[in-house]
Amino acid sequence: MKHLKIIFPLLMLTLLACNLGQIPLPTPLPSPSPSFTILPSHTIQPAPSLSPTPTFSQTPSQTPTFTLTPSQTPSPIPSPTPTKITLDPKKLGTSIYNVTYCIADSRPLLMDVYYPADGNGPLPVTVYIHGGYWSSGDKSKGAGYRFIDTLLKRGYLVVAINYRLARQYQFPAQIEDAKCAIRHLRANAGRYGLDPRRIGVFGSSAGGHLAALLGTSGTDTILEGQGGYLEYSSRVQAVVDMFGPTTADFFCIPNVIRSVFGTSDCQSEVMTIASPLTYITPDDVPFLILHGDKDDVVPIEQSARLYTALVSAGVPAELIVVKNAGHSFTPVGKGIAPSFKALQQLVGDFFDQNLKGLR
Repeated sequence: MKHLKIIFPLLMLTLLACNLGQIPLPTPLPSPSPSFTILPSHTIQPAPSLSPTPTFSQTPSQTPTFTLTPSQTPSPIPSPTPTKITLDPKKLGTSIYNVTYCIADSRPLLMDVYYPADGNGPLPVTVYIHGGYWSSGDKSKGAGYRFIDTLLKRGYLVVAINYRLARQYQFPAQIEDAKCAIRHLRANAGRYGLDPRRIGVFGSSAGGHLAALLGTSGTDTILEGQGGYLEYSSRVQAVVDMFGPTTADFFCIPNVIRSVFGTSDCQSEVMTIASPLTYITPDDVPFLILHGDKDDVVPIEQSARLYTALVSAGVPAELIVVKNAGHSFTPVGKGIAPSFKALQQLVGDFFDQNLKGLR
């Protein structure tokens, strides 16, 4: 603990560059082939008019308080009105930047909207959540951002969101904003020409953590916050988690735990609230988890724990261990395997399998 306190200033600087010192790696997961490891999954089992942008206020607190009461009954996804959702063909191939999806603490929360060059509405949606240790980053950056072009070519409407950042805004502000974005998209499906029943999410690093939380907490209300569109569900239909942290083992770093989670107590309830594992139930949506075997920022054990918990609950999940890959899939020594192009293909195939077949 004393050692961590001594190196913490350097730790914070490197975290913001997405390179968190040296964290001991777990024993590598076994590989069935010389190239990479695929841990198989279990068997995979007209819109409202534009609503005004909601406003809500969350004053950052020193120590967040919660009452953990997970719901056992899934929240229904609101059915569309009889009005048919149509897509304006003039929007195809265009991008709309800095769209306000919600307002928090009197500041707009922004997202970018990318339309595929071709497609018929209503379009399936994939939402990108950037990383940056919950305290930095932007919707136009990050490892996950490099997957957007692949998804556009497959006919997806892609939305990239910003969210409130620590230190100024402590957890759960970040997940509350992500949930508000999902609700906004459903409430305004007609505006965007999207299908409110086919929304997937993908994120990298801290964004992977938030994506995983969206995937497991969709039937719980504890992380919804006080934002707008609360009559709509924040549940998503598929999750791609790229090297996201998942447990208190990662969250509990001296001073960092205070700046992001508002406590210095590693046994605090907020550690439980922040973990995607807390909310896992058998009806959770399919997961694809990607993690480099040489990641020295987020240990691969974080993804292994999530994968194990999902599969144990009967949730469709797949963990792909990327060989020779550090954080953000940066090559370490040899080239990574699967290649980055192959990873893009895997992500596209996963969303095709789990979103395009839904109606």
